[in-house]
Amino acid sequence: MRKYYITTSIAYANAEPHIGFAMELIYADVLARYHRQQGDEVIFSTGTDEHGGKIAEKAKENNKTPTQFVNDMSLHFSALGRALNVSNNRFIRTTDQGHIQRSQKIWSLLSKDIYKGKYSGWYCEGEEAFFSDTEVKATGGICPTHNRPYERIEEENYFFRLSAYNDRIKTNIMDDSFKILPLSRKNEILSVIDQGLEDISISRPKDKISWGIEIPNDQNQVMYVWFEALMNYITVLGYPEHEDFKSYWPANTQVIGKDILRFHAAIWPAILFALDLQLPEKLFVHGFVTAEGKKMSKSIGNVVNPNDVIAKHGADALRYYLLRYIPSGEDGDFSWNRFEAAYNNELADELGNLVQRTAAMVERYLDGKLIDIPPPEHDIAAYLEALSNCRFDRALDSVWEQIRGLNQFVDEEKPWEIAKTNDKEHLNEVLAYLVSSIREVSSLLAPFMPQTSEKISSIFGGEKVKAQAITLFPKEQK
Repeated sequence: MRKYYITTSIAYANAEPHIGFAMELIYADVLARYHRQQGDEVIFSTGTDEHGGKIAEKAKENNKTPTQFVNDMSLHFSALGRALNVSNNRFIRTTDQGHIQRSQKIWSLLSKDIYKGKYSGWYCEGEEAFFSDTEVKATGGICPTHNRPYERIEEENYFFRLSAYNDRIKTNIMDDSFKILPLSRKNEILSVIDQGLEDISISRPKDKISWGIEIPNDQNQVMYVWFEALMNYITVLGYPEHEDFKSYWPANTQVIGKDILRFHAAIWPAILFALDLQLPEKLFVHGFVTAEGKKMSKSIGNVVNPNDVIAKHGADALRYYLLRYIPSGEDGDFSWNRFEAAYNNELADELGNLVQRTAAMVERYLDGKLIDIPPPEHDIAAYLEALSNCRFDRALDSVWEQIRGLNQFVDEEKPWEIAKTNDKEHLNEVLAYLVSSIREVSSLLAPFMPQTSEKISSIFGGEKVKAQAITLFPKEQK
């Protein structure tokens, strides 16, 4: 039995989760569920990143200690996972004692590549990250994510010899032994590496940022939040001694957003090389979600809360929209009009109607019993290839082609007309083909829309077909 390990990034716990992180959870969940379906033993990890200056500031704004603040905030992220029916079996918090102790152990193991020196560079408080002169020049001195000028900082910090691993990282990305999807993100990070990776500051003075993990043997410094956060992918497995780490590392797939590509495709591989560990097999990088064509903003009032969508339409409807209508690996838009059109026309009319009328005909004409249901005949090569390349939209496209073909088959064969002829054999043949095909659709949808798949299986999975009084997706009335 194959071991399969998949992670999302860990969400920074300075604000409640947004729909972009919901999408990231869903992407990873599809792969985790698919691999379980194939019989693999899966560890699926997500969690929250809970240190750093921004956390301390937010805690103060809310009249809480940092510990109280992150304890409350992490609950929002674990609750979102449950609401989305995400099947992670690990949830790591960087304030967990296990993570803190293992991070300090990793720091000590990296000591040959760590040195202390004076740092003078550009810092973005919003990113809690340092940037090179080249990066700052390329953006005109303004952080494009937070729309604020970079701050010039001079302080004594610890440094990591990232430059020492420049060529080795490039080689692994080039030959796809560390595969980065989509290709545009691979090319983007290669462009950065071609300019030459510079050594990076990996600590902050404790008098500047106190909310962090202390450096071993130096109580005046704390680990730079993004440096220790990256370690979660192995600390959650019990690195270095635990059996889970020995069995499941390297990760098969890591799912992240495009804004943290540099950390995961340059810094993280260097850390792993310095620890003499293998790199992950695959890094899937997704884009951002806008709302009605605009960047989501509280001031504009266009922030889409995933919990609101789930409360009104259910988790599977949101999963369907994000997986099919946000192009995998690219930016995409959430539009309420488009969402409701997809819900009514595709989920309610095409899938829901197909399931409901097929079950009703089997129950009405054959008393719910079919003879000799054939094995499915559809070619699912496109579906499998799309999944292997993290093209979730294309995988669902191929399933929907099958659903539309089955609706067309019903309209052409007209089982209700066959029933009038009393030709039970032909009627059984037509309806058995439909049931076999719908069972296959249910199996293909299971990683994407697990609750829907379970409902379809409850209708068609037993010895007798059981029609349901309520359709899978009750149509929305405007």
